[in-house]
Parts: sequence; C-alpha cells; structure tokens
Amino acid sequence: MKDKLFEWIDRLAASPHPGWWLFALAFAESSFFPVPPDVLLITLGVATPEHAIGYAAICTLGSVLGGGLGYGIGLFGGRPLLYRLFNATRIGAVERLYDRYNAWATGIAGLTPIPYKVFTIAGGSFKINFRVFMAASLASRGLRFFAEGVLLFLFGRPIRDFLYTQFNWLSIAFVVLLIGGFAVLHRMGIRARGAARAAEGGRDDENPSLPGPG
Repeated sequence: MKDKLFEWIDRLAASPHPGWWLFALAFAESSFFPVPPDVLLITLGVATPEHAIGYAAICTLGSVLGGGLGYGIGLFGGRPLLYRLFNATRIGAVERLYDRYNAWATGIAGLTPIPYKVFTIAGGSFKINFRVFMAASLASRGLRFFAEGVLLFLFGRPIRDFLYTQFNWLSIAFVVLLIGGFAVLHRMGIRARGAARAAEGGRDDENPSLPGPG
C-alpha cells in the first residue's frame, strides 16, 4: 500500500499542473480524503526547492477551504453523520477538546498528525464560531505547511527523510510547549490578580471609612 501510494504521488508530481493536484489533495484531505497533502508537498519541494514556499501557500489555501467544507458537512449533516464516519471514542475525545479549548482544538489538529477532517466536521457539528474556526485553521495549517516549505526551500532533498519521519513529532512538541506556555501565563495572571485584590483589601483595612454623623 505504501509503495502504491508513493507511486501515485510521484505521478501527480510529474503531471503538467502539480499545483492543482496539491490544492485538490489538500482540499479533500480536510473534509473526507485519507491521504495527507504533506506527502505531495514534500515530493514537489524536493523536486523544485525554489518553488517550495509557493507550494506551501497552495497547500494552505486548499486545506483551509477544505476545512470550511468539512465544517459545512458537520453543520448540515449533524452528529449522525459524524458517528457514521468516525468511532465514538475519537468523537468523544474531540468533543472534550472543543469543550475545553474551543478554537485551540482546531489549531492543535491543524499542526499535529491528528486527522484534521475529524475536527473540521466536528467543528460544524458542535457549532463553534465559524470565523474563529477558519482563523484557527489558517494559523495552524499555514504554520505547518510553511514550516515544511521553508525547510525544503533551504535544504531540498537532504531534509526529505527528516520531514517524513520526525516533523510530526516536532509539531506535537511545539503544541505541547505552546499550550504549556499559555497555561503558565494564565496561572501567573490569576496569581497577579489575586495579589492585587489582596493588596486593595489590605489598604481598605488600614484606612476604614469614618462613620457618618448621628
């Protein structure tokens, strides 16, 4: 299966208009197709590193628009469709992420190997804010594909195996560090606000208001 997949990707890359195939693959993968567009993006970037960043832009555009289609499928198809396409365990995990993080869940899926289509369809099914959903999709998918494009532009073929084997792990590490950083900042903000309220309460105790006449 893996050999057939790479043969198919090689044929797309050698076609007269590989950019259109990349757009179509990225669009389809965000809503229903199982093959990630990274495979074709890396193949094209290795063949023509000078065009790698342009291909990253095409891939991002196709993926974000395809995510919008996935959102629409979830919005109008509802949860019954979601349960027909994916198992209940995965749906439950996605729902918990959306309940806790909202748009961050879309961003996490856009950066990591988690199947993006699950989140796009779930986003519509759970009726999260569409503008926020699209903004999170653009930010996360753009960061992922442009990171690959820049690496291919700078290093070409030598970076190919690294992208195939290690990039997903680096994406996961980046998300963990990002969430951890925001969690620390959030905790620091809570403590700072608590300290400020305590200080204000202390000043009130030191300077009690004078009783009124009579």
